[in-house]
Amino acid sequence: MRPYLVLATLAAALALAGCGKKQDAAPQGGGGDRPIPVTLQAVRPQPFVDTLQALGTVRARESVTVTASVSEKVQAVHFDSGDSVRAGAPLVTLVGDAQQAQLREAQAAAGEAESLYRRQSELAGQQLIARSQLETQRATRDAANARVAQVRAQLAERVIRAPFAGVLGIRQVSPGSLVTPGTVVTTLDDISTVFVDFPVPETQLALIAAGQRLAGTAAAYPGRRFEGMVDTVDARIDTATRALTVRGRFPNAERLLKPGMLLQVEIARAERPALLVPEIAVVQVGTESYVYRVRDGKAERADVKLGARAGGQVEIASGIAAGDVIVVDGTGKLRPGAKVVDAAKSQGGDNNSATAG
Repeated sequence: MRPYLVLATLAAALALAGCGKKQDAAPQGGGGDRPIPVTLQAVRPQPFVDTLQALGTVRARESVTVTASVSEKVQAVHFDSGDSVRAGAPLVTLVGDAQQAQLREAQAAAGEAESLYRRQSELAGQQLIARSQLETQRATRDAANARVAQVRAQLAERVIRAPFAGVLGIRQVSPGSLVTPGTVVTTLDDISTVFVDFPVPETQLALIAAGQRLAGTAAAYPGRRFEGMVDTVDARIDTATRALTVRGRFPNAERLLKPGMLLQVEIARAERPALLVPEIAVVQVGTESYVYRVRDGKAERADVKLGARAGGQVEIASGIAAGDVIVVDGTGKLRPGAKVVDAAKSQGGDNNSATAG
């Protein structure tokens, strides 16, 4: 009989222990049903101006590498690195003694041919020489004048001039150095106005047009904004990148923007109404995005499609509608179906109760 008594005693003890656990668990179950305080916000359409951003490269309005076109020694250099020059200003003079001598010879021959032509013209008028002889002398005179023009052109090649007004780069030659065709003398850039070329995806092509306003920022000038406009939209789309090049024009009177500089370009679109929510309200898991919408005091998952972002807010293109209430702060502790309460109202109620007590 003793074994049976022992077994009965153990069964009674286990039953009492089980009752105790149920009683202990009961308060925890009631606490889990308590609403979770979160920050709520009603979604309303708001005026929104989003921007298209791209990284562009600054280019001079006019740019050229100044080179020599003949083989000769440098006689004089008329500029310093970084000078601003007008169009046609002499930059380098090459030695041209031989051409000067040839010019004097050609001018003398041309003068003699002109005098002889005039005398023969008078004689031809008096019918003292044949007309054909006068025509021959005219051809001789014209050839002599052409020779003068040829030598002058050769002399002009001995003076390298600025093809347009702009800013010179670093000087690459010195007096006495020998230059040959293609030898770099310096660079010349017209940067009073600059172009900025930047890529735009083909999906945004309909939003770009010549004349649109641009804004640009450069890392070299923090806090400085450069204003410009769309000058040209390229006629071709790159098949590899599926983007096309847009050229913006920026005034550059202070010459702060240099060719080759990177510029962050923004194109402002027309103002439109949009459903905007704080970015912290959007939960992103992989490629999926959703928010917690509150209905009847419970949170439910609403998958959304996102649009543009600006100033810490993101546009909701689809998934929720105007008037919906969503959870802004506190999404990390929510699950679909969880009860929620507005933290602001909850704190206000606690404070009132404390004050009343």
